[in-house]
Amino acid sequence: MVHLFECLDRRFALDVESGSLFEIDGRTAELINKRISPVADARGDFSNEDAEIEREIDLLVSRGVLFSPEPEHPQPVYKGIVKALCLNITHGCNLRCTYCFAGDGKYHGKDEIMSAETAKCAVDFLIGKSGPRRRLEIDFFGGEPLLDMEAVRATVDYARSVEKQAGKEFRFTITTNALALTDELIDYFNREMYNVVISVDGRREVHDRVRKDAAGRGSYDRVLANARRFAERRGDKSYYVRGTFTAANKDFAADVLALNDCGFGQISLEPVVLPDDDPLALRMSDVEELCRQYELLAREYIKRRAEGREFGFFHFNIDIYHGPCASKRLVGCNAGDEYLAIAPNGNIYPCHRFDGMSDYVIGNVCDGTFDDRLPRMFATTNMTKKEECGECWAKYYCSGGCAANSIFFAGGIKKPYKVGCELMRKRVECALAIAAIEKERGGGEI
Repeated sequence: MVHLFECLDRRFALDVESGSLFEIDGRTAELINKRISPVADARGDFSNEDAEIEREIDLLVSRGVLFSPEPEHPQPVYKGIVKALCLNITHGCNLRCTYCFAGDGKYHGKDEIMSAETAKCAVDFLIGKSGPRRRLEIDFFGGEPLLDMEAVRATVDYARSVEKQAGKEFRFTITTNALALTDELIDYFNREMYNVVISVDGRREVHDRVRKDAAGRGSYDRVLANARRFAERRGDKSYYVRGTFTAANKDFAADVLALNDCGFGQISLEPVVLPDDDPLALRMSDVEELCRQYELLAREYIKRRAEGREFGFFHFNIDIYHGPCASKRLVGCNAGDEYLAIAPNGNIYPCHRFDGMSDYVIGNVCDGTFDDRLPRMFATTNMTKKEECGECWAKYYCSGGCAANSIFFAGGIKKPYKVGCELMRKRVECALAIAAIEKERGGGEI
């Protein structure tokens, strides 16, 4: 499969199976397209220059980097190995974000916090299920995990006390809205957290529209002050400022740039996923404008990086030279299989998005129960089992998309969430074009 596209005033050809990317001119695009679709219109006359282009295309085909055949992918197998946990440390939050899928962080239930004992059981569960994997990951999530730092600290301390004997190495990540972030916590995170994710939605008016505190007040000024102080003291360690854009700020490129203007070098801004009847939901009718925003953002992204400004945008970070291995490209985040979520009461779920849903309880880390039927279903429903995904040129960058979005908004785990698909494809085109342009400016060929 070959995908032809135009982005940032350049033309490209992507060979899907090999991952090879070529910058091409208009006539080469026509001749490649004629091979993709023999009935495609092309200029009638055939020049000596065309003959040379055809020879170059034939050479690339013979080398297996253009029109390369799809390999026979191995069938997905459930191995029963878990490598990462998301600990929903709290069912509760000090903000009331209007788009929150977890219903004010309570997961549509009651306020709960995870006990230190349950957190330790989660560590033991992960070690016991990790098989030969040495490096294990734990992500502290919520609700707002800073409301239960006792459990966070207990998890880290216990994991550190047993990792050497167990032959494991733990990496910790925490996601916070930063409202309760203190200097003492910043120091703690810089010691113990491999990555930190801080939620800020962009411009003040955008953030305060949707991210209010329990009293109904905007949180931007308080959050931004804490987040900037954190970023200044984080040094070269990993972090992201992560926001969400909705139908209320379809000009979201301005929010990404505003975050960069505030001094944040690593940024992620995600499209909201909501039912169509929600006023903040993104719909297919919004896709054209949203794609235009991604390209607008890509232009400024290249400009700022060329000027020496620190700027990483999560969805533009595609390594076209050393991407993920073939098996990883088929499975994405491994939710429900290698990656699971733990609720404050110890219940196990496929990922944090399923927390509180009785039909998706897998077991409990406190009583040792574990029913592998759901993990087997998730493990054996990878990209190769999703018919529509198999026909998509971006399949190896998307890996079939988010299982939760498919289940909740597309009608089943094998169904693609259409709005997400369109935005993913545009982000990948922008990322590939950026990689090519920056490689060219740095010297060398694609």
